[in-house]
Amino acid sequence: MAFKVETKDCTALSDSELSELADLCGDRLTGFDIGYLSKQRDEWVLISQVRENNKLRGYSFSTLERIGGTPAILLGLASVARHSRADSVLKAIMAEQYRRALLAFPDEDVLVGTRFVDPVALVAFTGLADVVPAPGQRATGEERAWGRRLAKRFGADGRLDDRTFVLAGDGSTLGHVDFDSAKAQAKIAAERAPLFDCLDAGRGDCLVAFGWAMAESLASGRIA
Repeated sequence: MAFKVETKDCTALSDSELSELADLCGDRLTGFDIGYLSKQRDEWVLISQVRENNKLRGYSFSTLERIGGTPAILLGLASVARHSRADSVLKAIMAEQYRRALLAFPDEDVLVGTRFVDPVALVAFTGLADVVPAPGQRATGEERAWGRRLAKRFGADGRLDDRTFVLAGDGSTLGHVDFDSAKAQAKIAAERAPLFDCLDAGRGDCLVAFGWAMAESLASGRIA
């Protein structure tokens, strides 16, 4: 059955929907409980939900904005249910972000930024250009500056190591892309695992990462 993807303003998110979002990952140690998600409703602009036969399969909190004039998609957090079509759900979430970005920023390259705690979730950035950080590559001064800008936008100014892109946690829950898939694990984990070696999970560290959705890819739909 095809997925149904709906995006609306976070202000329109009901308490019952919040409860449903929390239940999606209630068996995992993400910290995305109803209390935390209610705060995200206030902090982000858009909520996208993916349903299959009216059953919630995944969601994301996000915003489209300009950072210093540069168009950007910022994913505050995303979560995908663990099931056989998890990869397709994540792809549907990202496709919805790109669709809206094309409408908001036609003919422009768009920066896509979020946070990760697991290398498998980096599959969300498939199709993006110049993803940072990357294994074995030293970030340029401009890329490091983008990392600091994103950390500030995520409310963690001064806590980013702009060489490793590790954002030091403070023990509280941090939004990130919550995703796992056996299909994605082998390749992505092997390539990207070193980027996560120095994360302190107990402290709540995460990796700030970004890439570029190029204008021609957005226009052609190839990125999704």
